Amino acid sequence: MEEKETNTKIIPIDIEDEMRVSYLNYSVYVITHRALPNVCDGLKPVQRRILVCLNSMGLTHDKPYKKTVRAVGDVMGKYHPHGDESIYQALVRLAQPWVMRYPLIDGQGNFGSVDGDDAAAMRYTEGRLERIAEEGLLADLSKSVVSFFPNFDNSLEEPTVLPSALPNLLVNGSTGIAVGMATNMAPHNLTEVINGIKAYIDNPEISIDELINYIKAPDFPTGGIIYGYEGVKKAFLTGRGRIVVRAKTTIEVLPNGKSKIIATELPYMVNKANMIERTAQLVNNKVIEGITDIRDESDRQGLRVVYELKKNANPNVVLNNLFKHTPLQSSFSVNNMALVDGDPKTLNLKDIITHYVNHRHSVVTARTEAKLAKTEAQSHLLAGYLKIITHIEAVVKLIKHAKDGHVAKEDLMKAYKLSEAQAKHILDMRLQRLTGLEHAKTEKQHQEQVALAEQLRAILAD
Repeated sequence: MEEKETNTKIIPIDIEDEMRVSYLNYSVYVITHRALPNVCDGLKPVQRRILVCLNSMGLTHDKPYKKTVRAVGDVMGKYHPHGDESIYQALVRLAQPWVMRYPLIDGQGNFGSVDGDDAAAMRYTEGRLERIAEEGLLADLSKSVVSFFPNFDNSLEEPTVLPSALPNLLVNGSTGIAVGMATNMAPHNLTEVINGIKAYIDNPEISIDELINYIKAPDFPTGGIIYGYEGVKKAFLTGRGRIVVRAKTTIEVLPNGKSKIIATELPYMVNKANMIERTAQLVNNKVIEGITDIRDESDRQGLRVVYELKKNANPNVVLNNLFKHTPLQSSFSVNNMALVDGDPKTLNLKDIITHYVNHRHSVVTARTEAKLAKTEAQSHLLAGYLKIITHIEAVVKLIKHAKDGHVAKEDLMKAYKLSEAQAKHILDMRLQRLTGLEHAKTEKQHQEQVALAEQLRAILAD
């Protein structure tokens, strides 16, 4: 019986080594391409791709809403070849005001609720960019300002990071679980963050203790009251800390002598419906006593959960028990991990601000250099036109008698000391530009371009 030919392309390897290398490659991919935000714009790749696609579709804050299924299909087909549901969930999160301190997408339709309800299917909901995303993250987006790289099939290019005039990582925070690491960053008040950044720019040697005078503490979209400051300070100093947050509550005494506790703000990421259900179980099991009824009176005007108490119950004792046993008091574990030049790093408050300011410095420099180059080129062409404006008849005659365009260009350059670009610009001009009115208009434009170029050079020298 004839032996089968051995496949010489089979390479024997150790299974443990292969598992180790493959899992390491997988974990690096998850860390850098899915779970962790970039320190410069505070976005994960899928979030950045969603915003870029909405912008390219023209879905700005002043345009009509479009079905989100169109945006999801665009993101999946152009940049993110993963499941449509995962893209849609990322889009929904960017539109939820109880998740995002400053939502980046303006959603219309059922985008879920603080009770944990799911959003409607993407064929029903509509969306567009919020103005803060359009002007704060996407403004000035071009290859001359930030770097681009090929998409998954090399048919398009996408930005590695957005210009991000908005310090998004600090104001909106982030959450994500990678392989072997996770991030959980708190949102902050925009005005406080801007004031802190300005203080850093004025004094790069500023300490974190001094920055805390400007950025007081996290500012959660659902409100609540931070209970104790040690966790906040530790998070600012080290990038890690445990912040205890209590619901905002008031106690009302009724005319019949009974009391009720009213919660109008909840700790961040607390599911209201689950909290009420959990509290009802504790009341039925006698773990918490003194409560006769729990009502959810929340509406479009805001959150309102009412705890009716027995006549002889001490409302302060009941409230303390609620804080002890229910999510009315919860903790937010800060873990400031983000990608810095592609590497995951744990960052304190000053680290985040430093990397953000460095990014903005490079963006503004690149933007100004590109604008200066364009302004100087325009000024150069206008200067060439002004050189020949008083010799229009001779110029027309020279062009008319030239054998071809190339000869005409060479003759113009020689006769009037023009550059090649200036001569080509003059040959391409329409006869309308040769009138006296156009002459005066061009002179004014040239002066404006020269002044703008000086202003841009001053910015780059500052």
